[in-house]
Amino acid sequence: MTVIEIKEYGDADQLVPTHRPIPAPAENEVLIKVSYAGVNRPDVIQRKGLYPPPPGESDIPGLEISGTIVKTGAQINQYKPGDKVLALVGGGGYAEYCTAPVGQCLPIPKNLSMEQAAALPETYFTVWSNVFDRCELKPGETILIHGGTSGIGTTAIQLAKAFGAKVITTAGSDEKCQACLDLGADLALNYKTQDFVEESKAFTQKKGVDVVLDMVGGDYIQRDISCLGTDGRLCFIAFLSGSQADINFMPVMLKRLKITGSTLRARSRAFKAQIGNNLTEKVWPLIESGKLGPLIYKVLPLEEAAEAHKLMESSKHIGKIVLKLEK
Repeated sequence: MTVIEIKEYGDADQLVPTHRPIPAPAENEVLIKVSYAGVNRPDVIQRKGLYPPPPGESDIPGLEISGTIVKTGAQINQYKPGDKVLALVGGGGYAEYCTAPVGQCLPIPKNLSMEQAAALPETYFTVWSNVFDRCELKPGETILIHGGTSGIGTTAIQLAKAFGAKVITTAGSDEKCQACLDLGADLALNYKTQDFVEESKAFTQKKGVDVVLDMVGGDYIQRDISCLGTDGRLCFIAFLSGSQADINFMPVMLKRLKITGSTLRARSRAFKAQIGNNLTEKVWPLIESGKLGPLIYKVLPLEEAAEAHKLMESSKHIGKIVLKLEK
């Protein structure tokens, strides 16, 4: 099979097509003929040598796919060859065939194409786990989402609004801010020209936001703390500007804040399967009703994975970048 491998850690040109044997599924896995594979920031970080795959996972990048099951493991009875699914995987997505744990395979929402389906798993699993499970966002609360036009951002905006929250988001241009508003954000702030701390306080009438979803880190950390109101929750899912900062923790005590963070890739298969169950039950009906869904910026052929990474790193995209494998 054709795959994209990391020749050596470095820039995007280290992503090269090559051939490898088709993998065999374990007893609790399925083998999927991949139609499309989503591109995500963790793929870029892995390519740079900063996010190695967990033990036992493929070194081929790619954490989300859509495709057709061609073989099932010995203990699989809920799927059969020919079934079309989307899947969250620990690696191996940039390939013509990929194995996936059965609990991380989900049915494709009825109104979505295979292309759209590949843009769901990584961001929907991540947002659900962090915003709704860890930070317990509730209807009527206000969430501040950084990186509003990223794959995570566009997903978080839609999910938060669908479940009754008010949404403030940040983005790097007026065009991107308008895209966030079009997705349902109540307030979109250009972080290059506006102070998101002061604007968030004004929007909440000085109460402060209830939840902050941050993938930036660095000097945003103290500012996130300033944005939060009493009993607020701050969740980190990435550190694009660095993981270290000089922090005054007094507001954390005075406002009874909770600071948390997580990475999804290393979590157990059972943990991820439970998120998948929640998505199927609570979110898939909303997608099938047309209330929310993936926003795809560009689709590139598998052989142009390096160009996809360059586009990701340029931050010009609004929504998801997807690789096409089906002919």
